[in-house]
Amino acid sequence: MLDIFDQPWTLIGVSVLVLFGVLTFRSIFPEKKSQWQWLLPLFTIATAFGADYLVQTDYEKIDTVINTGMKAVEKLDYPAIEAILDENYADSVHNSKTSLMVECRNKLSQNKVEKCKKTNQLIKMSGNNSRTTVFAKIFFAKDSYIAQNLVPFIPITVELYLNKKNDNKWLINRVEVREINQGNASWSTIR
Repeated sequence: MLDIFDQPWTLIGVSVLVLFGVLTFRSIFPEKKSQWQWLLPLFTIATAFGADYLVQTDYEKIDTVINTGMKAVEKLDYPAIEAILDENYADSVHNSKTSLMVECRNKLSQNKVEKCKKTNQLIKMSGNNSRTTVFAKIFFAKDSYIAQNLVPFIPITVELYLNKKNDNKWLINRVEVREINQGNASWSTIR
């Protein structure tokens, strides 16, 4: 079933049906024509965009966390990166959020990321947990070691594990590197 809060297109389709209903009603009962009847499909369209804009679904919240992280990496905004990580963060190499942030500061200061471009993502949710696979291209600054000696960008695939907190905020509690440059990889590959 389509969720009207995920996208406005379901209600826009309904507004087209309402428009046909209004046209049919006005042609069958011409004596009951009224100008306010034209407002019904417009009201449905306004409701569609209003619901999409005002209500942020879990999928949209997860997408916002991912986009925030990518922008933070581009800007070297370490507090923004820390803000989207769970206090109980742990992955296959880093046993804490602090450990990840130390490595993050070290790696990003050596190889500045110019741009992160997400090419696709797959979000699988189960209750208050999500496993999101993100496919992206990481473009490095021209003066970075990677751009000068290897390649200007690297395709990467990572799995993010997120938890929904009591305040309905999603935080990353684990990140695992799955592919780099279309080859199998892990955290130990980039250490």
